[in-house]
Amino acid sequence: MAQVSEELDRYLSDFERFEKNGASRAASWVHELRKAAIARFAELGFPTTRHEEWKYTAVAPIAKVPFTRVGDDRPMFLSWALERLGFGLSEGARLVFVNGHYAREYSSLRALPGGVRAGNLAAALADDWERVEPHLARYARYQDHAFVALNTAFIEDGAFLYLPAGTVVGDPIHLVFISTARGTASASHPRNLIVAGHNSQATIVETYVGTDKAVYFTNAVTEVVVGENAAIDHYKLQRESEEAFHVATLEVHQGRSSNFGSHSIALGGALVRNDVNVVLDGEGSECTLNGLYMVTGQQHVDNHTRIDHARPHCLSRQLYKGVLDGKARGVFNGKIVVHPPAQKTDARQTNKNLLLSGDALIDTKPQLEINNNDVKCTHGSTIGRLDEDSIFYLRSRGIGEEMARSLLTYAFASEIINRIKVEPLRATLENLLVTRFQQGLPMEATP
Repeated sequence: MAQVSEELDRYLSDFERFEKNGASRAASWVHELRKAAIARFAELGFPTTRHEEWKYTAVAPIAKVPFTRVGDDRPMFLSWALERLGFGLSEGARLVFVNGHYAREYSSLRALPGGVRAGNLAAALADDWERVEPHLARYARYQDHAFVALNTAFIEDGAFLYLPAGTVVGDPIHLVFISTARGTASASHPRNLIVAGHNSQATIVETYVGTDKAVYFTNAVTEVVVGENAAIDHYKLQRESEEAFHVATLEVHQGRSSNFGSHSIALGGALVRNDVNVVLDGEGSECTLNGLYMVTGQQHVDNHTRIDHARPHCLSRQLYKGVLDGKARGVFNGKIVVHPPAQKTDARQTNKNLLLSGDALIDTKPQLEINNNDVKCTHGSTIGRLDEDSIFYLRSRGIGEEMARSLLTYAFASEIINRIKVEPLRATLENLLVTRFQQGLPMEATP
């Protein structure tokens, strides 16, 4: 390979050790995929602010830290932590991953219909590769995205869900990813694959947490394939350590008349980047993207979304809201692309931001790229502060100023929380919001 920087060389050396320590025993197609991905990562390097898609997010802090992959660690506190992470989702299946490795002893596969495959990717690559190979790395393109390339190079474990045609899973499936770095800057690269056969239905909750104040790097990729007439409701709750780095890509491919919903809640992390990309590749398909990011202090959160309308008669709805305090910085870059064959497209995109501090900053860039004249598309963005007239109205009714501000902030954020259909998760998040605004403190990022 060509000469690379010291930062890249660390990852290339780590990849060599990864290969020597057992990764080379993988199937030949996985081995070749990893090699192609690490070669592409070496070519791309870490993105800089000179790249348009990373204009407002500098990843130099990630590149400079000598992160190392950690082994299969099982700290004693996990049972206690999982009780607090359950969000009342005790009725459904739960898959737990510690530092990117499947923790079977903390996982539960109860309440799953027959035929559903729920487990870890490492096992599926070994004994169910016929279901994995047609989809793995087919949608999240490592050729264009350095962090996806890095994740693909270190494909080893993560969640694998397969729903046969006609299967309906009533209770949510909870995927829990815990980072437990102790005294070292660790990195994990979870790779998740979710395949929903035609006419299937499921709700999936994806949670990321870590040890309080620990410095670690989570680089996650989730690929979701939604078959014809299938419906997937996906929730992602990011509550990383306040010192952590979190980069994640959610790549969704939809078939005819399918329905996909994404609900992203970002509360933790020092530097966070979320990419959500959806391709409506079947006539009559629909998708909904909802997001809430709440940051304070020096936190930085970047949400990039892209919806590709590739077929006729598809509908998309998108609402992202941000609450920023302290010296926090937020980025929203949302793009809707209507391709030439996609007549009768109906797309709506909205981004709203509330700045609670004079030092908080948001960069917002909603975009439409329309290549068909038979469409109905709108987009918009707002940035503002709490309405002083509303504060005055509440104060005139005997409510103190701080409480009035908290109530108005809660009302702004709760619009997204109220769209969550999983009642235990919604109730937990409502309690977190109430506690945060009553106390006037930053949202807890860790359990």
